[in-house]
Amino acid sequence: MKQSSEVAVVGGGIIGSAIAYYLAKAGHRVDLFEAGQIGSGSTRAAAGMLGAHSEYKEFGALLYSFARTSQQLYEEAEADIRALTGIDIERRTGGLLQLVFTAEERARLSDICSLEGVTWLDRAAAEKEVPGLTKSLEGAIHIADDVHVTPAIACRGFCSAAKISGARIHAFTRVEGIAKEDGQYRIQTSKGEWQAEYVVIAGGVWSNALLQRIGLGTPMYPVKGECIAVTNTEIPLSCSLFHDQHYIVPRNNDELIIGATKVRGDWSTEPTSGGIHRVMEKARQMLPGIDKMPFLRSWAGLRPQTIDGKPLIGEHPEMKGLFIAAGHQRNGILLAPVTGKMICDLIDGKAVPEVWMEAFRVDRLHTDEEVLM
Repeated sequence: MKQSSEVAVVGGGIIGSAIAYYLAKAGHRVDLFEAGQIGSGSTRAAAGMLGAHSEYKEFGALLYSFARTSQQLYEEAEADIRALTGIDIERRTGGLLQLVFTAEERARLSDICSLEGVTWLDRAAAEKEVPGLTKSLEGAIHIADDVHVTPAIACRGFCSAAKISGARIHAFTRVEGIAKEDGQYRIQTSKGEWQAEYVVIAGGVWSNALLQRIGLGTPMYPVKGECIAVTNTEIPLSCSLFHDQHYIVPRNNDELIIGATKVRGDWSTEPTSGGIHRVMEKARQMLPGIDKMPFLRSWAGLRPQTIDGKPLIGEHPEMKGLFIAAGHQRNGILLAPVTGKMICDLIDGKAVPEVWMEAFRVDRLHTDEEVLM
């Protein structure tokens, strides 16, 4: 006998968990299916920066509002999750220091400096902010609102709050197929069949297998990111350091998270000695004293990258009631709340900014060719 749901969410990383959270809070009957443990994939591997400003070049002026909205939604979600579950998502409010090494680089970043909450620091002021910074700096951009969370804990917070709000969570339950029958979706899982009025595919790069079956080809490929953690008891560091998409992020337990490589098309989840060497070399350029810090561990994760770099968020054009939310690349942690709210608003028939709808349209990347598979 088939079990029934109103909305089936496929994927239990931070994107799927945030979608389940917003839907359950809005009163929907939600079932979330995750092939492994909740938050054990790309979410676990992420650093957790909420870099709406530092990623301004990536988003562009039109989509900056999307990232900024998500950053602000975290403030509301943090308080709500704590009230519902007691979980602290470790939203650390030290901001971010974007390092600048040359006058030419400063000129390229001038549009970021014009944003609210952003301050230019000369080299002396930057060194005062973070003792031990490299002496090679031209200066740095301090971004007060580009804070960070601990991704695995934030994911658990969204998922636990969704469960308390009525969602049912099915870990270690793989979705193997989706088909539409008589106005409902039949969902074949490793633990039996379900039917649902709506389905949301939010499984990161692993969503490709399901997307192929519904005619969207393989619009995503993995970008492997290798990271390191070290123990820091020497340098007072309250903010993240960022340069050229590399970062050093302080955690609450004296750990520094250092990353990350970008290896296109690599499906392996083990770090390599060459990748770790490159990560450490970049970290030394920012904070030379990191060389003396005790090594803790290394790991790798797979970022879901679309062909044009923007996520897929929206309804399938030919399958009413089937939604996709995947392909967030390295900004999945930042964009989780706004993605969850956007999917909820679409299901509820509420207005969503047209520029977002067009930018993330799920059929814009339709391809029958494999992409770095």
